[in-house]
Amino acid sequence: MRWLFAVFCLSLASLAPASTAPISSGKAVDKVLVIKSERKLHLMGRGEVLKTYRVSLGKEPKGAKLREGDSRTPEGFYWIDWRKVSDRYNLAMHISYPNARDAATARKKGVPPGGMIMIHGTPLDDEYPEWYFSTLDWTEGCIAMKNADMREIWSLVKDGTLIEIRP
Repeated sequence: MRWLFAVFCLSLASLAPASTAPISSGKAVDKVLVIKSERKLHLMGRGEVLKTYRVSLGKEPKGAKLREGDSRTPEGFYWIDWRKVSDRYNLAMHISYPNARDAATARKKGVPPGGMIMIHGTPLDDEYPEWYFSTLDWTEGCIAMKNADMREIWSLVKDGTLIEIRP
């Protein structure tokens, strides 16, 4: 049944090219793919990688997020469902974590699943320059990137875009 839901989500995303923004190649972004082990975020268009960015993850990058406060970045299929300008992290796009599987896993363990997982920029800090943040995993479970990259993602990825986060 879960695979059916995944197929449904993927087919729904591929049917909505009008809601996506074109990238310099003229192709539209219809999926965001994050490969945690590579620290890479790929913008995808019809199965093809259009652009790749380096990202930072949660302080505990190995394994899927299991509960609130574990400092892990989730793994699975989600949506970019809203965005905001963040005082702390510049631009931020919300990931629809927890999905049904994440919520069920947390419920079985009797723990809260957590939430507020975002793709966001890095703090503007006089003590620590931006490059410092891009060399380590420092978030509480979010996906962080350089502010210039985040501005580009912000303009290319529309709300409602599928995001897959792999180990």
